Amino acid sequence: MPAPHIRFATLGDEDTLGLLDRATWSTLHSVQPRPQPPYEPFFSERFGPRDHLVAESGGRLVGYIRLGFSTPLACNSHVRQIQGLVVADEARGAGVGRALLRAVQEEARRQGARRLTLRVLGHNTPARKLYESEGFVVDGILPEEFLLDGAYVDDVMMGRYL
Repeated sequence: MPAPHIRFATLGDEDTLGLLDRATWSTLHSVQPRPQPPYEPFFSERFGPRDHLVAESGGRLVGYIRLGFSTPLACNSHVRQIQGLVVADEARGAGVGRALLRAVQEEARRQGARRLTLRVLGHNTPARKLYESEGFVVDGILPEEFLLDGAYVDDVMMGRYL
């Protein structure tokens, strides 16, 4: 797979991103129920195209990362939070997630952020290893925060300075 091209999402990406989101849904990384028709629009009032960086490879969208504020408080405006990272199954292991993480760190810096945070499920070992390899550290753990597929799962908060 060629190295991914990273860019901001556009309104024209909405349907493809929605399909990608649904195709990759798993309790490995989602606490929401499996999406069912009629599907919600991918973009919303809260998160539009400029809140998403997308990865293209071979003329196809193969991933996205969502960047937002961790809270609406002005005193917390120096912190950005990754609020979604998805890589198509066929593109996993090809550096797409890493490229998106590096690009979102640059975008957060460009926006004036000093810190970047995220939340990851404790059992999502591949994601946790990727985040750690990119400088994220565990800031805290909410033990057994979620009940997924009959098992209690920790909510792990990670962050890094930019």
